[in-house]
Amino acid sequence: MNEKIAVLMGGRSLERDVSLVSGERVCDALTERGYKVLALDVTPDLVTTLRAERPDAVYIALHGKYGEDGTIQELLEFLRIPYTGPGVAASALAWNKAVSKRLFARAGIPTPAWVTFTADAFKQAGAATALDLVPDAVGGFPVAVKPAEQGSALGLARVTEAEALPEALLSALSYGDTAIVEKWIDGVELAVSVIENAEGLRVLPPVEMVPKSGLFDFTAMYTPGETDYYVPARLEPERTAEVVALAEKVHVLLGCERVSRVDMVVGTDGVPYVLEVNTSPGMTETSLLPMAAAAVGIDFQELVESMVRSTLDGRA
Repeated sequence: MNEKIAVLMGGRSLERDVSLVSGERVCDALTERGYKVLALDVTPDLVTTLRAERPDAVYIALHGKYGEDGTIQELLEFLRIPYTGPGVAASALAWNKAVSKRLFARAGIPTPAWVTFTADAFKQAGAATALDLVPDAVGGFPVAVKPAEQGSALGLARVTEAEALPEALLSALSYGDTAIVEKWIDGVELAVSVIENAEGLRVLPPVEMVPKSGLFDFTAMYTPGETDYYVPARLEPERTAEVVALAEKVHVLLGCERVSRVDMVVGTDGVPYVLEVNTSPGMTETSLLPMAAAAVGIDFQELVESMVRSTLDGRA
């Protein structure tokens, strides 16, 4: 291969370390496949380096703020360098869970009942005095409290009583300006990955996650042995078909391209509820996209090259 691929990794987000692992694995895979690989951390010299090197495409292995929120995508479009993953608008929509959940609700896609709080609502309008209304708004406890704009389940808490809600919100707001409180749904936790190439859109087998702690948080995600995975998920065939169709619908609704991962939970009522969408899925050894791909015979190198080829062939 003569194409030069720049792999962006690291950056300044809270998911820097995970991104570096993803990026290194992607670099190794592309090197093995014969591409010229340029490994780049996101620093103030990034634009200068990209303009000098003029890669044929960029593989975005960034996770978290600036890498998934549309920032780096907009910059690359300005530089006219093709890149992997969804574009600016889809990235921004998926990154902001408060906005994407409204889109889900408008489209009739089941998502847990929720309320959104901003830091300014507490500071400027006294929102803390209305926290007693939360249980009625979302359907009672337990609830999940999480930042509206964060990945890897950072800042996620399961709250079972009103007394613990203010502290959980304060913690979530330490990660950003907006927090979500949504009804906790007991059931089967799933990650459903969608990939696109010249052959069209393909939904990979749902991955079921069973964290030993009971909470699929950052530790459960990235600590080997802390979570049991089942691929495909242990669902009835008709439920699997429903989940697959729902993931495709969400992918299209947000305008995603090339790849997405739709996180959902099939509740004890049998309803699949969409929680959020990831537009730059992890590529570590415990990441869910590679796990789903492997279940249908797509090895890691093939998966990475497919994402690069679809970018080289399909995006100006």
